[in-house]
Amino acid sequence: MKIKKKTLIASAGLSVLLSACVNLAPVQPRPAAPTAKQWAQPSEGADAAASLSWQNYYNDPRLRQLLQIALDNNRDLRVAMLNVEQARALAGVTAASQLPSLGVGAIAQRQPGSSGSLVNTYQAGLQLSAYEIDLFGKMRNQTDAATARYLASSEGARAARIALVAAVASAYLVLQADEEWLALTRKIRLTRQESQRLTQLRFDQGAASSLDLVSSRTALEFSHAAVAQALRQRDQDENALQLLLGQSLPADLHAATALSEQRLVELPSGLPSEILAQRPDVLQSEAQLLAANANIGAARAAFFPAILLTSNLGTASSQLSGLFKNSVWTFVGQALLPVFDNGRNEANLAAARAGREIALAQYEKTVQIAFREVADALAGRTSFNLQMQALQAQAQAEAQRLALIELRFANGASNSLELLDAQRASLAAEQALLQLRLGRLLNGVQQYKALGGGLI
Repeated sequence: MKIKKKTLIASAGLSVLLSACVNLAPVQPRPAAPTAKQWAQPSEGADAAASLSWQNYYNDPRLRQLLQIALDNNRDLRVAMLNVEQARALAGVTAASQLPSLGVGAIAQRQPGSSGSLVNTYQAGLQLSAYEIDLFGKMRNQTDAATARYLASSEGARAARIALVAAVASAYLVLQADEEWLALTRKIRLTRQESQRLTQLRFDQGAASSLDLVSSRTALEFSHAAVAQALRQRDQDENALQLLLGQSLPADLHAATALSEQRLVELPSGLPSEILAQRPDVLQSEAQLLAANANIGAARAAFFPAILLTSNLGTASSQLSGLFKNSVWTFVGQALLPVFDNGRNEANLAAARAGREIALAQYEKTVQIAFREVADALAGRTSFNLQMQALQAQAQAEAQRLALIELRFANGASNSLELLDAQRASLAAEQALLQLRLGRLLNGVQQYKALGGGLI
């Protein structure tokens, strides 16, 4: 009995040692990045984005509070994390197929004997089910592909976290710009109401024409429409932010920081090769490429014989009381060689090769997108600063012009048309400055995301 047990164990051990003797998957080195080796506008600094936490990058306490809520409650991020768990479990299932499965069971049979009487048969023991010896690496490559898919899912979850941090920060800044624009339109509406009141008084006294009165009323109604539009935009952007948060805005949020007071850390760009090693979406595409490459090895192995082993070790008896007195064992080996499959294996191999080319093209595209995102953010940083200086000077000049014309209008030296023109110009300059502040901050958000920041 001991010898037979050793035989079964030895057969199982031998099958494992023979497994994966040959790997038919082609060697897949990391593809060269189809991008330039340096940014057009490189920058240097003390902190790299990937090692800078979002708590230290964003200085607004209200925004930091909202980011933590989103990371805890966002449903898309939750789905991404669950996909990682599912991919990990599936990889474990595939890896388990590389080792033989042992089972224990008992069988009781009753059937007619040669003399016509009923014969009882009892069996119990261990069984090595049909196990395929992985001589040509099919099972190993299937496991490698499943493991690569798990790694791709994990990197996808990391990329989803970075994207969520950037999306919440962008949505918050847009909402803050809406609030400031709404406050500005309400301020303009009050000014228009006062202007219309003064014009009406001047008209009643014969000091203003009907054209002045109609123009002031038109401007007032326009301000009402502007406030309504700003309210609608603010509410819609608030709904978008709440969707990212996964809940409504809490009542105990910190006070918001004005866009003019927002400060973001200056980030070094580094080298493109460093960015590729940090961005999860690039690593995700690389893992998908490795999975596609392993699929080729599995498809190639299908052209070679498959060797299956089945073994049993146990006892048998015609009497239940003597079940463990008589030992029986079997060892069966089977080799299956594909002869004619109507081109199925060839088609599977061609599909696997095409899948690798698709994965390679997707990897290269991901690298190019990453390069462009960083390049765009770096290009925007310098131009936004120069444009900001010019618009601030223009807004100050328009505000001074409006103040002078308002003084002249109050003294009757300017008509309502001049006043309305000055108000429109000043409002347009304020709006442009507000939009530029928002654009500069959003560019900083995108730069932080493009450089791989937001994981910690």
